[in-house]
Amino acid sequence: MTNPRYKPLLAAAVILVTAWLLAWVVVRVAAHYKMTAEKMIAAVRATDLEKLNAEARAKRLRELGDKLNQLTPDERRHARADLEWNRLWRQMTDAEKSAFVERTMPSGVKQMLTSFEKLPEDKRRYAVTNAIAQMRAQRESGQMPPDDGREREPVNEELQAKMITTGLKTFYSESSAQTKAEVAPLLEEMQRMMQNGRLFRR
Repeated sequence: MTNPRYKPLLAAAVILVTAWLLAWVVVRVAAHYKMTAEKMIAAVRATDLEKLNAEARAKRLRELGDKLNQLTPDERRHARADLEWNRLWRQMTDAEKSAFVERTMPSGVKQMLTSFEKLPEDKRRYAVTNAIAQMRAQRESGQMPPDDGREREPVNEELQAKMITTGLKTFYSESSAQTKAEVAPLLEEMQRMMQNGRLFRR
């Protein structure tokens, strides 16, 4: 028979072990459901819009958008570098592209567009070229793989010039869904750099 003096200690030990087990289960479950770049890429690769009807297409694109929104900025860049995005994008209609871009554009980027619009042209130019240089450095160091398997600028010179001269907000509002998708990684990089104070740092 257990000594009555030890019963409180045994009860405390049982409670402690139970709490530890519950915490372990919670951590394991959270890790299982946590979205990662690898899970995002797998979801994109498993998606074939041409085999889905209109309702199923819309549902699947909403799901993919929600998954993308769960990723950290670094994971978003890694996930979108996968070539399967190009295939999926070609399968989307213009309306689907537009809806997907709007659904997955971080709110901080939209605020950055407004702030950028108020800058003089020389600061716009520096901000765009600085962000592009940062993306190039990330790619060259292996932090961000090239998005199409080739060495090229994150955004071509024509689009860069339009961003600088018209301002990002105007440029973005007047762009096609295809262009918005092309410049989204750059806009997110600019927002991240602005947030940590590096966008205009020389």
